Amino acid sequence: MDLVAELKSKPWLLGFGLFFGLGFLLIGGVLPGRNPTQPLRYNHAVHISNGMTCEDCHAGARGNEKATLPGIDICLGCHREPLTKSPEEEKIRAFARSGQEIPWVQVTRVPRHVYFSHRRHVTLGGLKCAECHGPMETRTEPVRRPFRPMTMNGCMECHEHRKVSYDCNDCHR
Repeated sequence: MDLVAELKSKPWLLGFGLFFGLGFLLIGGVLPGRNPTQPLRYNHAVHISNGMTCEDCHAGARGNEKATLPGIDICLGCHREPLTKSPEEEKIRAFARSGQEIPWVQVTRVPRHVYFSHRRHVTLGGLKCAECHGPMETRTEPVRRPFRPMTMNGCMECHEHRKVSYDCNDCHR
């Protein structure tokens, strides 16, 4: 029996295939936007080697619930005038001239139903940024996907390893 005849005789097989095929696309990260292109070819290594810290660009990374992506004002603090011949610097000033924020694409996310606080993890828990975000001091290209996917399993393993609470209500609110 050929495949078409098989599918016609067993419609549940087609439904089964579609269900798992779509699930793979959605969860497997194959859909467009899963590995986004950032608006600037930001080089973390250069900035960190010049003495900058994560908090210089990502306000709130230490003391707030959420860390921010750098706004145009942060970048213009150093790049209002050219420092190098990099065309990426000119892109910053072009965004500013057009009155636009830099359209960064956030790549590290937790699900909506999960409460996550940078303050709790960084200030109170003593985690270093690199533990979740990787060795940014070596990154010469923009981040396109999370260093450590924020999954329940990953969070539970970390909490168990550090011997801190992993009560459901601590994260699911």
